[in-house]
Amino acid sequence: MDAVELARKLQEEATCSICLDYFRDPVMTSCGHNFCRDCICLSWEKAKGKKGRRKQKGSFPCPECREMSPQRNLRSNRLLTKVAEMARQHLGLQKQDLCQVHQEPLKLFCQEDQSPICVVCRESQKHRPHMVVPVGEAVQEYKLKLAEDMEYLQEEMKKTQKLRAKEEQTLAKWQDKVNKRRECITVEFEKMGLFLVEEKRRLLQALRKEEEEMVARLQKSKALLDQQNHSLEMLLLQLEDSSEQEPLQMLQDMKDLLGRKKSLTVLYPEATPPIEVRTVCRVPGQIEVLKAFQEEVVPDPTSAYPYLLLYESRQRCYLSTPPEVGMLRSKDRFVAYPCAVGQKTFSSGRHYWEVGMNLIGDTLWALGVCRDNVSRKDRVPKSPENGFWVVQLSKDKKCLSTMSAPIPVTLTEPPSHMGIFLDFEAGEVSFYSVNDGSHLHTYSQTAFPGPLQPFFCLGAPKSGQMVISTVTVWVKG
Repeated sequence: MDAVELARKLQEEATCSICLDYFRDPVMTSCGHNFCRDCICLSWEKAKGKKGRRKQKGSFPCPECREMSPQRNLRSNRLLTKVAEMARQHLGLQKQDLCQVHQEPLKLFCQEDQSPICVVCRESQKHRPHMVVPVGEAVQEYKLKLAEDMEYLQEEMKKTQKLRAKEEQTLAKWQDKVNKRRECITVEFEKMGLFLVEEKRRLLQALRKEEEEMVARLQKSKALLDQQNHSLEMLLLQLEDSSEQEPLQMLQDMKDLLGRKKSLTVLYPEATPPIEVRTVCRVPGQIEVLKAFQEEVVPDPTSAYPYLLLYESRQRCYLSTPPEVGMLRSKDRFVAYPCAVGQKTFSSGRHYWEVGMNLIGDTLWALGVCRDNVSRKDRVPKSPENGFWVVQLSKDKKCLSTMSAPIPVTLTEPPSHMGIFLDFEAGEVSFYSVNDGSHLHTYSQTAFPGPLQPFFCLGAPKSGQMVISTVTVWVKG
């Protein structure tokens, strides 16, 4: 008997016929057959529920010979325990060392399929044309390859670890830079906050001084007029009393009364002009902040007044020309005023745009926003009640809002560069002088009644120009 056959016999003797694996805690029945204790007990437990299988109480059939054997008459087989343990540890009896198909030892290695095979597989049609070497040679060959691969991987690991360490250093430096920048931002904004607080204090102080000076001036004028009114009132009472005296008594006092009247000097102070607040609301850096919401707003040629010319400098062409026959009847075109609206319609968000102006004469111009459905045929006041939120500009150094109760804003010169900021959700439209960053006016309401469009209105012909993004607008003379 060769070694393979001997090993196979040993394997059979050390295998439980129930679980087909090496014995674990083997026991012997009265008929002399061996099983794993758990296997035979489980087999008999299953047999309890089957009627007619037990002939004697407490006895069960042997799974191999069917001879009845008492359940309690199970003896441990210590010798078989040792044999099973030896078979389990014997390399020649490991299941993975045998061919799954032919149960022969895996002594050869197929280089085509990269798998171990047995001598029977070698002669099969599948492996016959393949290059085959003994397992020992294949092991040595692949050990060398594995050694080379392991050396390569070790070198790559070293490189990777160096790069990882470098990345860690870069990350640490980057985080340090970010932390320093974070500190810088915090410090600079704290400085700006202090600066804004100081600027606010300075402007409020200037406004308070201006208020005190104007109040003192007006109160002084009022006091003089009160005194003059008192003197006039006293003299009037004396004249009334004298007119009611006896004729001779009235004539006796007449010289004195007429002298008082002649000596009385009545002051007529100059009419106080409309009072304008000289202190300007100017928040440093506000225009730069607003420019984060800046958009390119372009007038819509189809909405423009028939004689309102629009020249696009980027395209070097006119967007509108003098009207042709039937053009005046367009439902989208302004015909009452030299006006136009922007191509964009806003119904949410924040938007900012700027308009440059070159004014000539005293004609009023208007800028702002309007509802997208305002009247374009009729002359209506440009007020929020009619769907207009605008300011009017003129060369006579005034900037007046067109509200029913206007809030005038005094300017040294009308802005040559106007910024308009729309905050739709907040219900606000604000106007700024881009030249010095000063705030001119803000409309504020609970909510806008609907979508809005940028609004532009010019004066008479030859009154000047507006520059809106890349479009120059003027009225044809």
